[in-house]
Amino acid sequence: MHAVTLIRSMHCDHRDHGEATLQLHTGSTGVAMPSLGAWLSYGLGYFNDNLPFHVVISEHRPYSGPRIWDSSFLPGVHRGVRIIPGDKPLPNLEPASPKPPQELELGLLDSPNQRHLNRRSDNANLRSRIASFQTAKGLQDLAPDVLDLTRESKATLEMYGCGEDERESYAAQCITARRLVENGVRFVEIVDAAAACRDNWDAAHRDVGTHAKYAKRVDQPVAALIGDLKQRGLFDDVLLLFCTEFGRSPWARDRKGTKSRTHHPWAFSGCLAGGGIKRGTVFGKTDDIGNRIEEDAVHIHVFHAAIMHVLGLDHERPTFRHAGRDFRLTDVYGRVVNQILS
Repeated sequence: MHAVTLIRSMHCDHRDHGEATLQLHTGSTGVAMPSLGAWLSYGLGYFNDNLPFHVVISEHRPYSGPRIWDSSFLPGVHRGVRIIPGDKPLPNLEPASPKPPQELELGLLDSPNQRHLNRRSDNANLRSRIASFQTAKGLQDLAPDVLDLTRESKATLEMYGCGEDERESYAAQCITARRLVENGVRFVEIVDAAAACRDNWDAAHRDVGTHAKYAKRVDQPVAALIGDLKQRGLFDDVLLLFCTEFGRSPWARDRKGTKSRTHHPWAFSGCLAGGGIKRGTVFGKTDDIGNRIEEDAVHIHVFHAAIMHVLGLDHERPTFRHAGRDFRLTDVYGRVVNQILS
């Protein structure tokens, strides 16, 4: 915790999982808008042309599904690529033909595709479809090595608490995320939740003591990720975010304080760490039981504005004209919270 800023005064606009998760990722509770990763891809561009800008590591289908990493009306090249933890993180990673013939085939395909696009230059879907071939080719060339955790040292695996053969654990996902960032992927998200999976953080109707199990599962990998980035000289160049879609009420409906804590969008916590963020800082305050915010409220739009600011973007500047008006991630809201910036 000495390396992070803890925000204790987060709040959002919806008390249902799907809508709140959508807002955390897109700023909108209803209409599916471009995701945070897509906006950053659009605003900042690429480090590595052969890998996608925006990658999501998700073992199960999350609340709101792939809408939380979609590009919506932004060009489709900014849409997130989902990696499923395990031995086969992406389909068709093995080329259908050897590399030289495949490159020849793709070169031959590119010529008629470009002629077709030149006659339909305003067709964004067509442009995105053609660009997806390059992304797929880059993934086939680079992803097997980037996603190969056998290249990690035994000491690194032990630091994260990752077994040599583990590919699905949260520890393995954190190492995968670090390897992707090292290889030029700008935005990587680990979704540690699932609408269809009972064994997740959504413990509303179970004993709240189950949270200890989930906290233990992520505690060592998160600490190791921070330490690992520092060792590699990357911590000041990477922004880490840890957040949920909403909190839980400080009371329980069973009157015993153990089960059935209701959804609570009015006050919850999130963390930021890395470049541009103060370390060992607490921001915001709730009342004594964590029910309502008393100081320095941070709405999701404010959270997004801070993220964009740290990454070098004015949250009001990256806009895209759609359906007759300009859109941005923070819509007509948001402000930069200077108190959390280093």
